[in-house]
Amino acid sequence: MEVYLVRHTETVCEKGICYGQSDVNIMEPYDGVFQSVLSQLPQDARLYSSPLLRCVLLANYIKENSEITDINKDSRLMEMNFGDWEMKNWEVIPPDDFTPWMTDFVNVRVPNGESFTDLHDRVIDFITNELQVVNSKPVIIVAHAGIIRSFLCKISDLPLKDAFQNKVDFGAVIKIEL
Repeated sequence: MEVYLVRHTETVCEKGICYGQSDVNIMEPYDGVFQSVLSQLPQDARLYSSPLLRCVLLANYIKENSEITDINKDSRLMEMNFGDWEMKNWEVIPPDDFTPWMTDFVNVRVPNGESFTDLHDRVIDFITNELQVVNSKPVIIVAHAGIIRSFLCKISDLPLKDAFQNKVDFGAVIKIEL
């Protein structure tokens, strides 16, 4: 099955802000970037999106400018929950919290948040219970860098600790086969 992994476009957050599951907006104007993303996608597909605004805006644009009739918003596609760190500058996170997570972000949970394994478990659940439906249509998934890196680890058998080897720019479209 053809799957197009699409990362949302750049957010309004200042560089260095941890915004995981915070519902932040995207930078305007975005029509040109949205058009570039759309030009890389099939016109008819099953469309899934994280329910966060930065993804829904792009998913709506894709739907309105293609033959796609609906958007399946799925919370399993949300970015990692950074708990107590949400909307804080990375530099102000206490070293006693930050150092263990940086040493093993795969298994160590952010205080009141998730680990990368928790995020990956959501992705595996989505693949197993949502994408295993037999359907000849391609799939478009509008999501976040963490979610896309998790998908790429799954399909390439890359250990989660190496997820950041996969570069995922704002507005990136990555085509995979599942």
